[in-house]
Amino acid sequence: MPRHEFFAALFIIGCTNGLGTRIIETVRWVGWADAALSTFGTSAIVWIACYAGIRLILEEASERLHADKVRTTDLVDGLALLIPIALPGRELSWFAISALALYVILRSHPLSARRRGAIILFAATVPMLWSRLLFKFFANVILSIDASLVGLLVGTGSSGNIVSFADGSGSLIIMPYCSSLANVSLAFLAWTVINQWQSHRSSLHDVCCCLVAVASVVSVNVTRIGLMGLSQWHYHLVHSHWGDVITNLLILALTLAICLLGVRRETDARI
Repeated sequence: MPRHEFFAALFIIGCTNGLGTRIIETVRWVGWADAALSTFGTSAIVWIACYAGIRLILEEASERLHADKVRTTDLVDGLALLIPIALPGRELSWFAISALALYVILRSHPLSARRRGAIILFAATVPMLWSRLLFKFFANVILSIDASLVGLLVGTGSSGNIVSFADGSGSLIIMPYCSSLANVSLAFLAWTVINQWQSHRSSLHDVCCCLVAVASVVSVNVTRIGLMGLSQWHYHLVHSHWGDVITNLLILALTLAICLLGVRRETDARI
């Protein structure tokens, strides 16, 4: 069995288990229609990353005359990673994906399609696993940063993760699911997908593009929370299902536009 097919099969199983649990939960909560509209509770960037990573790994054979065969170490490590994938809990599946991606990265040729696909799949585990683990340890610090930015925007200041409404009608508490950290990890993932899709060596320009995308999504998230902090009426208007959908679409469009523009300018400069 060719190595690229073996690795792709393992990634498909892991992604299916990791995303499938979220799909079932979202459908149970809001139904099929709203679940599909919200991309089943998972950002569209993650779906695109999983597809792009697996497709690049499957394209590895086209770069060589003869595909590599599966090695003994591949079988041992791959079968070992099937254990956390098979166990209940999507976190274990994403952990297995990150471990498998690191294994493929370390054992693949630089700039090869297989390695670039593995990099994308590892980046997909950042918003799905690692950023959430990071939040568990530094939640107070992260939420206080968001609150301070929102407090500066509405002009009422902040205390911890609490911001007073601009009209004095109460206080706004910034919860973990409203944090900018999730959007930052998604911006990093989008940059990784676009940056790794074409074979080229990373440069300072790539890092600058990533930082601009991160700053943009943080600005959108802080602005959204700032609008909610104007009054109780604004809070109920923005903090709704449609408000979340519009915000997610705006972040997706803005992130992809910045990253694609950065890649295009770099390509034009090389030409």
